[in-house]
Amino acid sequence: MEKAKQRQLLKIIEKDCRLNVAEVAIMLDLEEPIVAAELKRLEENKIIAGYRALVNWDKVEDDWIEALVEVSMVPTGEDGYRKVAQQIKSYQEVESLFFISGGFDFIVLLQGRNIKDISRFISTNLASIPEVSGTRTHFLLDKYKEWGIDLTGNDNDPRMRVSP
Repeated sequence: MEKAKQRQLLKIIEKDCRLNVAEVAIMLDLEEPIVAAELKRLEENKIIAGYRALVNWDKVEDDWIEALVEVSMVPTGEDGYRKVAQQIKSYQEVESLFFISGGFDFIVLLQGRNIKDISRFISTNLASIPEVSGTRTHFLLDKYKEWGIDLTGNDNDPRMRVSP
């Protein structure tokens, strides 16, 4: 599949992975077997790493909190960063982990039932890693947009409003 069509395919399923192969084929103006084969290849090569729904947990759970934790570590070289990343990503509370530039080395997205759970996790698990020299925690208070999706329930009609 040509690069431009592949990019279109990825954008389509990134926006709505519930579409079936027939719908995607129509959108791309391609035959279904071509789209199915390309999806399989992309999955096998981990270009498509998984499929998931975006759940607005604030509307489901009362006891639910997320935090972004900046983690700094003692410089130990590239292998040291990988070792620490392996350890951090192994915890089930860790939703996402990123190696970043700037004043910190990693940013971790944590999920828990309450502030105490998150704090306990940081002090017991993150801060106890010998290479970790510090953390800074930011609790998410409200979400307005995630993965490009408006979570506020506002009308997304792009047309100009006209009033009488």
